[in-house]
Amino acid sequence: MGAIKVCITFIFLLIVQLGLAQQKDDVLWQRENRLEWSDFKGKPSRTSNASAVTASGIAYSFSTFRKNDKIEIDFQVTSYFYPQNSWVRNTITDTLILNHEQLHFDITEIYTRKLRREFAEATFSDNVKAEVKAIYEQIIKELNDFQNLYDKETNFSRNYEKQLEWNKQVSMALEQH
Repeated sequence: MGAIKVCITFIFLLIVQLGLAQQKDDVLWQRENRLEWSDFKGKPSRTSNASAVTASGIAYSFSTFRKNDKIEIDFQVTSYFYPQNSWVRNTITDTLILNHEQLHFDITEIYTRKLRREFAEATFSDNVKAEVKAIYEQIIKELNDFQNLYDKETNFSRNYEKQLEWNKQVSMALEQH
């Protein structure tokens, strides 16, 4: 079990930290679009016991300009699902596991919105780049911790009751923001 968690966390961190350039098949998070097994195009890891892995991350860009002696910043912050880095074992494709994987992507969207808020509320100095990076890294740490808690509490979707609780919690969080 620990190996699965470490593998999923490692893959997630790898995707986020590499800041992969968006590929043409990367999927932008949208409420009405749900993941399907056909979206998982990566090759399953030989060293992982996981049934499936969702590779998702937060991408951001910004531009700065001065207006009335004040630094103004325009941010673009988006959640992506990376099909080429997400995979499923062909023998295990039930809807419970797909729902579990969808929630990983939904959680990424929750933290994308949190990052947008943090950027909007922050006051920046002339050291904008470092300050933006620090905020981003803090949100990514929180996101990773939350993703790990989700897997732990649901036992990677095996604890049906906890999975239902998380479904409700994540749905409510998406509705609030």
